[in-house]
Amino acid sequence: MRIEEIYRKTRETEVKVKVNLDGEGKAVIDSGVPFLDHMLASFATHSLIDIVASVKGDLVHHCIEDLAIGLGEALNKALGTRIGITRFGNAITPMDCSIAFAAVDLVKRPYFKIDLKFRGKKIEEMQTEDINHFYESLTNSLQANIHMFIMYGSNDHHKAEAATKALALSLRQAVTADLRRKGVPSSKGVI
Repeated sequence: MRIEEIYRKTRETEVKVKVNLDGEGKAVIDSGVPFLDHMLASFATHSLIDIVASVKGDLVHHCIEDLAIGLGEALNKALGTRIGITRFGNAITPMDCSIAFAAVDLVKRPYFKIDLKFRGKKIEEMQTEDINHFYESLTNSLQANIHMFIMYGSNDHHKAEAATKALALSLRQAVTADLRRKGVPSSKGVI
């Protein structure tokens, strides 16, 4: 089983994350930010990665950032050497008025590109810049290439949710075992 737990304590936050890459999509999230909890529950549901996560801290921004770091670290550790995984994933996902695209490469070289075309400064109680920063921090600690963008949409909530679901489906594909693959999915022989 590809299961991993992370505990991270700093002067600003205390984060606990447990993931199961071969789960059923169950989520128990307590970030203190209801919209982020909603996004991570959706992420778990569509990636089929079980996530148990909690964070306590001094500022909302620090909690969001450190939860992303903890989640990325847990996913990265659960992937181990990445031998036998599919490695790449991509998805185009609708959410009512919005269409999102996401692509993932679990290459261990962090690179992040996002354009969610938010019009407002907040979605529910969460700053839109913190949504972007969450995904950037997740990318860096997961050590992946992640590209996410909105093709079109008129509702910021729907844009964020479509992008989260597209990322979840992409990651689900990328972490899946490739039964034909012998060794690391790279022509270099290492990731």
